Amino acid sequence: MAYIGNKLADAYTSFAKQDFTTSATTSYTLDNPVTNENEIALFINFVRQEPTTAYTASGTSLTLTSATSASDDMYCVYLGKALQTVNPPAGSVGLSQLSATGTASASTYLRGDNSWGSITVGDNTPAFYAVHSTGQSINTGTWTKVTYDSEVFDTDNCYDNATNYRFTPTTAGKYFVCGWHHINAAAIKHTAIYKNGSSIVAHRLDNAGAEEATIRAISIVDMNGSTDYLEIYARQEQGTTQNIEGNTSNHRTGFFAYKLNGV
Repeated sequence: MAYIGNKLADAYTSFAKQDFTTSATTSYTLDNPVTNENEIALFINFVRQEPTTAYTASGTSLTLTSATSASDDMYCVYLGKALQTVNPPAGSVGLSQLSATGTASASTYLRGDNSWGSITVGDNTPAFYAVHSTGQSINTGTWTKVTYDSEVFDTDNCYDNATNYRFTPTTAGKYFVCGWHHINAAAIKHTAIYKNGSSIVAHRLDNAGAEEATIRAISIVDMNGSTDYLEIYARQEQGTTQNIEGNTSNHRTGFFAYKLNGV
């Protein structure tokens, strides 16, 4: 006959035997759940007991009418099979039922490959922000490193604002990088991001007919977290020496970078 719902599955093998360690009590625990006491044959000192009269059973609880003693011999034979759905009851599966590799803890989660993975929360560091404070002369037609000498912040002390004016992050990854400078003169201007002494991104602005302009270079750069470093270089083609404007209050010439998470 057909039925509706999940296919029933055997909860345990029929006709299994269970021996009990007896004591002066009426309460015992069955190895396998049963619907009622008629599904087990209980023997005390090799004498079969009458269900309902001598004992009752439900689930894994066995209750005797009279308490046993420590010298009694007691065992039962499972006569029936409790049937249940293939879906485990809510809250019935714990860590002991899992075969996942790794260590379960408050900071791990169960991955799709049946292993415990660590939860990593990034905070976009190392990161820094520096500005140029006093003004810097730039010769015409020459790439010149911009000396960003005043730090707004530097989370991991990875930016050198006194000697090399470079960012050397101590964590490998991809970094968002931006550098800009302001020249208060009509000139063709360039800004470039240098990695390990070589230009990797260069932007050009032709404003020879304008009074002033700010030009910036932006990129996402892979860093190895040990020896890779970043610098900003500037170039102008006015024909005479020009000055990069420096000011710690309006940040018209600045350089920052921070680590990207999840990429």
